[in-house]
Amino acid sequence: MTKKSVQRDLDAFFINFIFAASLLIMIDLPGLAIKNFHQKTSRAKLYVHDTFGPRVEMPISLYFRNEKQLPKLEKKALGLCQGKVLDIGAGAGSHALILQNKNFDVVGLEISPAACEVMKDRGLKNVICEDIFKFNDEKFDTLLLLMNGIGLCGDLEGFRKFLKKAETLLNENGILIFDSSDINYMYEDDIFPTDRYYGEVTCSYEYQKEVTDWFKWLYLDQETLEKIATEEGWKSELIFRDENDQYLVKLSKK
Repeated sequence: MTKKSVQRDLDAFFINFIFAASLLIMIDLPGLAIKNFHQKTSRAKLYVHDTFGPRVEMPISLYFRNEKQLPKLEKKALGLCQGKVLDIGAGAGSHALILQNKNFDVVGLEISPAACEVMKDRGLKNVICEDIFKFNDEKFDTLLLLMNGIGLCGDLEGFRKFLKKAETLLNENGILIFDSSDINYMYEDDIFPTDRYYGEVTCSYEYQKEVTDWFKWLYLDQETLEKIATEEGWKSELIFRDENDQYLVKLSKK
């Protein structure tokens, strides 16, 4: 894998750290960055730090894409949605707005108050500012997490916890749609950590010379995902894999 492709992967990997990571940090720097970008009050850059190397810029404009600008993986994900949809970690609301324009009954769920303001200002009708693990008010036919939104689970036990939570939010025959990536190539000479799963990454954000606390983010290889999903009573279907080894899956209860 070339340096250019690794950088492209990193951009894709980390881009959805922004909002769900606010579960673990006190300063909502990502939400502030989104709000400032939307209101055109600042063009400061947002960065993510991790244990793999130098900081990586998070292009905030990616949260404001229209349907034509989406990659094939995300278009396929939106095409799978059915019935009432919950967009978890909705960010600036781009995916939810596309679905709303297609006459879906869609709710954008986001923990960042600043991001929720942006979604409402952009015209999303149903916005809920809440932690997904505390949200219990409604049931849906589709749960959607894009741009590696499943990373909010933090670790493998968190993923198991999320699957249990997802079951309580889905109607009969409901589906869970998300993408992730296998980051084994990030480890030199295939030397993997011995104290944790190699897809559990520690990160922090930097914006306008402020830095958040470190937080955990999860990347799942497909084999581990399928194993845990099966153990938790879910059926997993691979929908698509792109040239950067990001993949899209659809889960349903057995």
